[in-house]
Amino acid sequence: MLYLCSPQLKNAMAQPIKRTVLDYDDIRQMVPWFDGKPRLVSFLSRMLAIDKVNWIHDHNCDTPGVPFVQGLLNDLEITIKVRGQEVLDNLPQGAFITVSNHPFGALDGIMLIKLIGEHRDDFKVMVNMILNYISAMRPNFIAVDALQSDDPAKRAVSMRGIAQAMTHVREGHPLGFFPAGAVSKFTHDLHIEDRQWQPSVIRLIQKLKVPVIPIYFHGHNSITFTILGMIDWRLRTLKLPSEVFRRKGDTFRISVGQPILPETLAQHPTTDELGTFLKQQTYAMKQWD
Repeated sequence: MLYLCSPQLKNAMAQPIKRTVLDYDDIRQMVPWFDGKPRLVSFLSRMLAIDKVNWIHDHNCDTPGVPFVQGLLNDLEITIKVRGQEVLDNLPQGAFITVSNHPFGALDGIMLIKLIGEHRDDFKVMVNMILNYISAMRPNFIAVDALQSDDPAKRAVSMRGIAQAMTHVREGHPLGFFPAGAVSKFTHDLHIEDRQWQPSVIRLIQKLKVPVIPIYFHGHNSITFTILGMIDWRLRTLKLPSEVFRRKGDTFRISVGQPILPETLAQHPTTDELGTFLKQQTYAMKQWD
């Protein structure tokens, strides 16, 4: 059942939407070396598929929030197969949390908003500040600095984001976490998997004491993308737009687990124990029968 548009969503939608995700001004502010080099920025935008990202955002940004996400997936001709649809059809009333692995870095967040948001339009996902450039998705975003930067301004954004997340849940709204805080990477045995889930996220879950729904996204980005991440996270980030468009026309599989009740969460009293438990519950859905 679709919820009526919440006051929080109406307020977010009232904020002005920038039609592009990254333009010349954004890029030269991020990397001052590009100042005065608009032709080079234009060339790189085409090479890295940033121009395609700008087009698809512009095409759908007049309907921000969940409708934007659906329009984006339609433009990408992406199909989603869900195991555990009955959980989505019977989501808990009031507040709950979702925890998910993070194999794609962008598409998983987009698909998560579709999965939960089409049932609860007050659903928000905690994301890093790079994804927050997608302004048409801000109605469903809470931005933090996943890199825990020493920049006071970025730290202030993170502190506000954490406070906003706690208020959001305590007021009875659902919230999504990617507890790894970054896209999946190679393990020591050359599997692609999330790094350790961040203790800061697990502590938030402990404090909030609401049901937790594990969600597993099957698949991963290209090997090239993952190798770039081993060299420098910035190279991986630059590759992200082309990774999205590489998957045009694909079918994605998503497994949704049963809600884990607060009483069960309390049986894992330490942050390490709870983080390990929640990650195990999520990865237990890895096999697709």
